[in-house]
Amino acid sequence: MYFWDYTYILVIIGALISAVASLRVKTTFRRFSDMRSVRGLSAEQAAQRILSGAGINDVRIERVNGSLTDHYSPNEKVLRLSDSVYGSTSVAAIGVAAHECGHAIQHAVGYGPLKLRSLSVPIANIGSKLSWPIILIGLILGLTGLAQVGVFLFTFVVLFQLITLPVEFNASSRALKILEGSNMLMDDELRGASKVLRAAAMTYVASLLASVLQLLRLVLLTRRRR
Repeated sequence: MYFWDYTYILVIIGALISAVASLRVKTTFRRFSDMRSVRGLSAEQAAQRILSGAGINDVRIERVNGSLTDHYSPNEKVLRLSDSVYGSTSVAAIGVAAHECGHAIQHAVGYGPLKLRSLSVPIANIGSKLSWPIILIGLILGLTGLAQVGVFLFTFVVLFQLITLPVEFNASSRALKILEGSNMLMDDELRGASKVLRAAAMTYVASLLASVLQLLRLVLLTRRRR
């Protein structure tokens, strides 16, 4: 009975925010996946042009399974484009590919927030793996101090998500400027790509809000227990 209380409303709110953001990015991507770019470049070709234009010649472009599983791996120097993006000539696909190129450019120029995020990954992983077991053990056994240690570890997860926001927004900003300056996309196409990237960025905002609400709930639980 202890775990079923009013604080669950915070979890529900966070889940709804995340669900809405996830639905929005999927529907927006699907909508602009039907809009083919006039120039007919595939996302992979656009990515190659962007990287070459930025003087980046040591980053491989690979295809990865799934939909919207696109990412840039700075350790491997590999830019991976998903099945729904790689060979597509759609405005949505080119926008996503350009965004990932934005991360590669951040890495190449030593963008500060990206460095900070990379450094914080090990700490965030520790917080993600250990926080909940410690919190649950502390609450079940009535060891408030132990539960508070778990809450403290969970703050590392929240901080990592906070650091991620400027990295993602900056990558999208770089992508749109490059797409506009290189004339890879026409004006209406550029607006479509912007909507896709904006919707994708909101998923990170939603994830942060959900984690902040979860953190607030954990603080309330441990204080009440105390």
